[in-house]
Order: sequence, then C-alpha cells, then structure tokens
Amino acid sequence: MPEQRLQDIASAVLRRGRDARRSPARGQLTAHSELTLPNAASAFHLSHVDDSLAHPPHNDQPLPPRTHHNHLPPSVPAAAMESLGVLLLHPMNAYLEQELDRRFRLIRLWDSPPDARADFLRSNAAAIRAVVGNAGYNADSALIDALPALEIVASFSVGIDRVDLAKCRERGIRVTNTPDVLTDDVADLAVGLAIAALRKIPQADRYVRAGLWKAKGDYTLTTRFSGKRVGIIGLGRIGLAIATRVEAFDCPVNYYQRTKKEYPNYTYYPSVVELAANSDVLVVACPLNEQTRHIVNREVIDALGPKGVLINIGRGPHVDEPELVSALVEGRLGGAGLDVFEDEPNVPEALFTLDNVVLVPHVGSGTHETRQAMADLVLGNLEAHVLKKPLLTPVV
Repeated sequence: MPEQRLQDIASAVLRRGRDARRSPARGQLTAHSELTLPNAASAFHLSHVDDSLAHPPHNDQPLPPRTHHNHLPPSVPAAAMESLGVLLLHPMNAYLEQELDRRFRLIRLWDSPPDARADFLRSNAAAIRAVVGNAGYNADSALIDALPALEIVASFSVGIDRVDLAKCRERGIRVTNTPDVLTDDVADLAVGLAIAALRKIPQADRYVRAGLWKAKGDYTLTTRFSGKRVGIIGLGRIGLAIATRVEAFDCPVNYYQRTKKEYPNYTYYPSVVELAANSDVLVVACPLNEQTRHIVNREVIDALGPKGVLINIGRGPHVDEPELVSALVEGRLGGAGLDVFEDEPNVPEALFTLDNVVLVPHVGSGTHETRQAMADLVLGNLEAHVLKKPLLTPVV
C-alpha cells in the first residue's frame, strides 16, 4: 500500500466524519449520511471473562448493510496481512471483528474457557503479534509477558490507561489509539447529560409513562441550562468541543488544567477546587492518570455545592465515587450526569433510587458513525504496521 494512501486514510478518519456528513447546501449534518472512509489495508486478568462488555466501546448491533465493500488493494500482499496474528480481547464491534477476521489471522480470547485462558495464550503465543483491546480490556503487564512475539497494541478507544505503556516501550511494542473521531459524540453527550440532569428529562419521561401527569397533574419545575457557568476539567480536544457547544447556550466557560493557555473567552482557575466554586456545572474531560485519579474529591464536590451539577464523561476513577454518592444522598451536591463509573459495570445501587442523577452505561462514543471510524483507525494502524509504514495514530 503506497504511503500516500495511508496518509489519505488518516486524514479522512481524523476529520471525524463531520465534513463527510454535512449537507453542502446548508452546511448541516444530514440525517441519513454515512461516513465513507478509505479502506485501511486496572488490570487485565487472564482468568477474567465478562462478555457483557462492561466498558465501552461496548457490543454494537451489526451495522446496516453498506453500499460498498472494502477490499485490500492489489498492492497489499494478502499473505503479509494474513500472517499477522491478532488477539481480540473482547467482542466490541461487529464491523471491526468482521474486518479483522477477513484481513488477518484473528484469535478471539473468549474462545477459551475462563479457567483455561493461560493455556490458551501459551498455545497461541507464537502467532500473536498484535492485540486489539479497548478502554476496559487491554494489554497490561501480565498479558504482555504472556506474548513474547507481541509487536503492536491497537486500542479501540482513546483511553489507554489499561495498557502498560512502560513495558511496551521497554519491549519496543507499538501502541495506537483512536483519537479525534469520537470527540464530537462525547462532547454531545456531555451537554446532553447536563441538560438532562438540570431539566430532569429522564424523570419527566418516567412521570408521563407512569400515568402520573394525568393522575397528579403537571410535573415539578426544573432548572434551566442556558447561562449556567460551565467549568471544564481538561481543555483538550473533548474539553474544547464541549466549550464550543455550551457557548451557544450563553454559558460562561471556566477551565482547569496543568498549563494555562491563551483562551481569551475562557477563564482559567489554578485549582479544581477554585474551578468548582466558580461553576454551576462541572465537567470532567481530562485523561486518566495517577495525577487525575480522584481529581474530583470531597473538597471539590463541596465547593461545587448543593446547587451544582457534576458531569463525568471522562473515566470513572476521576471521581471519588463513595464521596459522590454520599454528597448526592445528603444533598451536598445538587445533581450529576454520569457516563462512567469506578468499577464498571458495577454501579453503586444507592444511585438507582436518586432523583437528582442521570445514569448512562459508558456510551460516549456509542454511535454507528463513530464506532466505524474508530474501527477503521484500528485496521489502518495494523495494516500500516505490517507494511512498515508510519502508524496513523501512534502513542508509543
């Protein structure tokens, strides 16, 4: 595959489909457009099996029939692709699994019983040169040690905190992820959760379905989102996309991150506590690492206060979950919209009965368009690796 082709793939995928889905006449996203992309030729336990896909990207329904079918171009030797043994750690996307199976030698980890995983890996270790994981299942130290022939870890996610990056660097193992393509969907969800939490949309929906509108009359008054002070922890790709969206609601934007940047329309605060104290809605949008684990603690929650709303579309461990639950139960925090949790899919049951929280099962990137774009990045990175071309989205 010519290097220019791989560069074209990267450019097309990283446009996130926005341009491809716009109506040229009005510059708006069309309802039936499909993103058409060029074809690109904490710990993980060996005994752990949970095919319910607790963590996103989670099990997608099969995609609708496509109007075209990707084929490897003649310039890509089929034998070279088929020689790459790819270990897929979990069933995460129908299109991705189908294409991995078609292009490479696919080995599904869940084909082995949970109590035979170690033997399964030993018997296939010589063939496994690539691992495909996601935000919940990825290449930790134990898995890397079990695979002496491993050359690349291609993550079907942006988050790679479950990949042992130090060991990958030590072994010369390449690591890729899927940035940019999910930015819009995650930012959309953050705003949606904020509006849903303040306007109590899920609760109002249940009120109607239960026949209470007819029986008891009008639903309780709620709180508007427009004009609220929005604080964002982490003004990276997703944080900036959230900021752009809330500006359309006349929301002042405040932010915190390690380094102050020149954003003339946004106000910087040097600590998360100060940010929370000056925000009505606090959004967690930073990467997860040791410095950001429990970045939202009791002090931050108390600073946000009984009228404040916390939105987490980052990772569950960003928030001290027991402190969050206590604050919501006691009324020290006004509300929350949560896409992620500390021990997914185990959500604190105390949240289920609360009327001031909106819960969704880690679906930030869960659209057909984004998951296909993410899959194309994974496939493109693997093919680039086989062909010894520059990786499309390298991390290591």
